[in-house]
Amino acid sequence: MIESPKLAHLIETLCCLPGIGKKSAQRIAYHLLERDRDGARKLAASMNDAMDSIGHCQRCRTFSETEICPLCASHKRDRALLCVVESPADVASIEQSDFRGLYFVLMGHLSPLDGIGPDEIGLPELGQLFDEGEIEEVILATNTTVEGEATAHFIGEMVRKRDLKVTRIAHGIPMGGGLEYVNSRTISHAMAGRREL
Repeated sequence: MIESPKLAHLIETLCCLPGIGKKSAQRIAYHLLERDRDGARKLAASMNDAMDSIGHCQRCRTFSETEICPLCASHKRDRALLCVVESPADVASIEQSDFRGLYFVLMGHLSPLDGIGPDEIGLPELGQLFDEGEIEEVILATNTTVEGEATAHFIGEMVRKRDLKVTRIAHGIPMGGGLEYVNSRTISHAMAGRREL
């Protein structure tokens, strides 16, 4: 079957979504065209609106419709705690816990081979936050990839130079997980990060 140029373009465009290959994109496009054109129009309008009105918080760099996001503007947050994460999705995940400090979103991690250095992930701005004097503890919550660990180490050195407390989130065995199903690297992290009861 030969697809129309506009349908082919729609399918190609849907492939930009994470985890969506050509077959999945084709199924989505056909579903929207066959069964949910109103839903597709709402989706398109919502995406256009989001692209036009959502930017970044000038303080923490997460997604925001205002210059300062609601988290940074809140007087109920603990301004002495700063959690450094790689993406706005990480903020959403940590917000499901009891954490009530503030955030700084790197929008990535250090990757010299890809040309991503300290300036590209906002480390000069992060250093300025450290120097303002409100922060007492920096919690590093980057991913446990090689790049995430290198980024955490680099930021840890920045924090230590300023005589602030720096901690790293624990990594290890998930709640409800059996040891027999956990890989050796995860167990090594869990053993290294053990704490006294």
